[in-house]
Parts: sequence; C-alpha cells; structure tokens
Amino acid sequence: PLGRGSCSLDKSVPVRYPPLPGGMMRHVVWILVSFGSLLGTSGCVERRLLIVSDPPGATVLVNGQNVGLTPASVPFTYYGQYDITLIREGYQTKTHPARIRRPWFQFFPIDFAAEVLYPGHIQDNRTLQFSLEPIVQPTTEQMIRSAEAIRQRGQALGPGTD
Repeated sequence: PLGRGSCSLDKSVPVRYPPLPGGMMRHVVWILVSFGSLLGTSGCVERRLLIVSDPPGATVLVNGQNVGLTPASVPFTYYGQYDITLIREGYQTKTHPARIRRPWFQFFPIDFAAEVLYPGHIQDNRTLQFSLEPIVQPTTEQMIRSAEAIRQRGQALGPGTD
C-alpha cells in the first residue's frame, strides 16, 4: 500500500485522505449550504421597452425586426443604441435612433448585487413615444414647378456623352 493521502492505481487498495482538522468539515458544509441557498433566492432584472405611437397601430421594427403594432411591449437585454422604425399607411415611414441608457443599478459592481444577490425582482421599463406625420400630397402647381426645375437642370448639363 501507498502512504497516507496518496493515490493508488490498484482499485483493490482503498485511497484514504486525512480528515479535515478541528471541525472544519462543519464550516465547509455551512459555506456550501449558504452559497446554494443564496443562489436559489437570487433575483433578476426584467427589461421591457414600450413603444407608443400617435396614432396607434403602426408596425414597429426594432433594429430591422418586426415586433408588432403600437403600442408594442418588447423585452430587451442590452442597453445602448436601437433603431426604431414606424410604418403606417397614410403616414411617413421614419426610423428613429433611440439610446437606452443604463440605470444606476446596472453599473459594476452594483449590477452583480442587483442581478445575483438581491432576492427581489427588479423591473426596468422604458417608454418611447413617437408622433407619426401624415404623408403630404403635393399640389399640381408644386409638381409642375418641380418638373420645370428638373428640366432646367437637365438642359444646363447639355447632351450626354456615352
């Protein structure tokens, strides 16, 4: 047999390890149980983005992905820049850059406590409000003036060369 606390390749010889000194096993078990219960009661942070338009019912694209009609509630994971596009018949389609800034509890090291150690549930709800602008149909006079301006620019360029 090998010495105390050593490993053996022979499966018939049991491997013995020295006992933990002076009740240390009780402390190790207490630490493991405490850590396990701490993780079991850890909280979480839920992030939601509410996108509202006037008038409601516009199709919403967040970073190019369709998320539904306004008012739309969308979960998000990361803070930062988002491109919000609103589409509705009879209104101008526009893309709005929206910057979602981190709240105070999402800065290191507070974020670890908020997401892992805090036993409660934290909700971070953000609302983005947009007004849609109706499409303005140009009058006949405006169309004629625009066409005349384009014709004059074309004549100033002269005949094309291929």
